[in-house]
Amino acid sequence: MFFPEGAFGPTNNCVGIGEVLKRRGHRVVFVVEESFAGTLEAKGFEEQLMRLKPKPALPEEPGQFWKDFIRETAPQFRRPTIDQLQGLIRPIWTELIDGSKHVEPRLREIFNEVGPDVIVQDNVVAFPAVVTAGVPWVRIMSCNPLEMGDPDLPPTFSGYPTTDRAGWDEFRSEHQRTHADLWADFDQFVADSGAGHLPPLQFIHESPFLNLSLYPAEADYQRSRPLSPTWGRLDSCVRDTESRFELPQALRARHGALVYLSLGSLGSADVGLMKRLIEILARTPHRYIVSKGPQHEVIELADNMWGEEYLPQPAILPQVDLVITHGGNNTVTECLHFGKPMVVLPLFWDQYDNAQRIDELGFGVRLSSYSFEPGDLMDAMDRLLADADLRSRLRMMAVRHQSLRGTVRAADLIERVATEKRPVSSGRLRG
Repeated sequence: MFFPEGAFGPTNNCVGIGEVLKRRGHRVVFVVEESFAGTLEAKGFEEQLMRLKPKPALPEEPGQFWKDFIRETAPQFRRPTIDQLQGLIRPIWTELIDGSKHVEPRLREIFNEVGPDVIVQDNVVAFPAVVTAGVPWVRIMSCNPLEMGDPDLPPTFSGYPTTDRAGWDEFRSEHQRTHADLWADFDQFVADSGAGHLPPLQFIHESPFLNLSLYPAEADYQRSRPLSPTWGRLDSCVRDTESRFELPQALRARHGALVYLSLGSLGSADVGLMKRLIEILARTPHRYIVSKGPQHEVIELADNMWGEEYLPQPAILPQVDLVITHGGNNTVTECLHFGKPMVVLPLFWDQYDNAQRIDELGFGVRLSSYSFEPGDLMDAMDRLLADADLRSRLRMMAVRHQSLRGTVRAADLIERVATEKRPVSSGRLRG
């Protein structure tokens, strides 16, 4: 049984692993929000539906829960990360925690009814029903690895560099100030629900059976405190796309590099930012594939662009020369899987950590999403497109990642947990 967060990134990662398990003859069931009803069934999986908050009067789109929330809090994107702790990060945790509390009875009902052999969850908050279901469970961490903090690494969500500790202590103190009471309340709920206390200032348990990180070794951090032996690295976890992608004739007929622009299903809801990017990129000699997102009807593309509301990203990335992204973990790891350089425009959550990591390792360029000058973006694109050494490095990474077949490795480990009913040590995630 897979239980991903109600967003496309975590869901798609689980789909990739679920496809492997389904091909092996296993029964694969997804626990999904009602707004996703039918989307997993269309891929051949069983669905068990739940809600993270009371049902609204109007029908919902997939992931509507988070689209609405981000639309309301989008002004916070423009603030420094230390200020986002109070104005954005805490409200996100609050919504997640409220969802965990609301759905707890339904989850217990689902697990009792289905009787899974193993539960695989890709969430950032604890759901006591998972821990108390009486079966092994697996945690997938599809966020930047700083989710598992380390005293010698920058604070989670800060976007601060690894080589400069200026501001680390201040950020951690502000995190403590803004989140301590929220954590204490949730910790008590989790413990009262029979799942045991949470680690200090963390909102989810580490699984005693198996924990999987999607981040590739080439981009990961060197820890001063190694993670437990139950942690394993997949390096990549890219699903087999259900549709091929053929470049539209309008773009095939033009010259210039081929660039993919995606701010994710949530970031692309910032219509003002999307329109500014389109206006700037229209003045370049390049061609663009644009993921228009949920506000697609009000986003008008330039002549050197083509796009739709949703696009088969894993089928598109192998064909492009460069990616302009918000730095969502799914897009970042998929770009590395296919060896594509990035211009990263972070907005919230771990996107700042991803943007900083990609920039400091030279796999791309981080820009300020709202204050960059047009020339900054154009210069970054030109430098990345002209960097033959970087293209060579990324190609070698892509060959390695694709040969590892992370979805197959994940399926192997999950099968072991389901069969052996004991902790599994993968031996592939160093400190």
